[in-house]
Amino acid sequence: MGRVCADCGQYRSCSCFSRNQWTKGNGWSRCMDCVDGVSYAPSYQCAICSRTFTNQNNLDMHMQVHRSRNVSCPVCGETRFKSGANAVQHVESGFCSGCRGEEHAREQIYRFAQSKKSMSRFMTDAPQLTYGNWNSNNQRVPDFPYQCPDCSKAFRQMSQLLQHQDQKHRQHNLLGY
Repeated sequence: MGRVCADCGQYRSCSCFSRNQWTKGNGWSRCMDCVDGVSYAPSYQCAICSRTFTNQNNLDMHMQVHRSRNVSCPVCGETRFKSGANAVQHVESGFCSGCRGEEHAREQIYRFAQSKKSMSRFMTDAPQLTYGNWNSNNQRVPDFPYQCPDCSKAFRQMSQLLQHQDQKHRQHNLLGY
């Protein structure tokens, strides 16, 4: 008779569990190795600083720490961001000095994306031509104006798309400037 350890996920005989752990029941019991700190769980190690993580996602998130801050804001040009998503979040939050506040940030990013030929593949509709100055009266930002070209998932904000591209498709700094 045995059961699966709640920590390491390995099937172990009852002799591998203390009486206290065994009485906790199936799905809650930890084997003696796990209780003593011996881990059979796979670990993922950072090639730069040797820090270890329990899963690939945690390692991927950690790797952002090692990126240089060489990405510029598409509106004010300030170079202090580690990714395109961070630079766009700076604008979307309303803290960009080149933008007129949070209420206009979505328009600013949408206008930026429309003006860059390299960004057209991320737009749900082909960029429309506008004459004269941009304002919300002659054209409004669609609810979900951005789309992943790899999996067709739609996004409300450019930063969400860039973060998705970075994490799911391993494509960094896609701002195209």
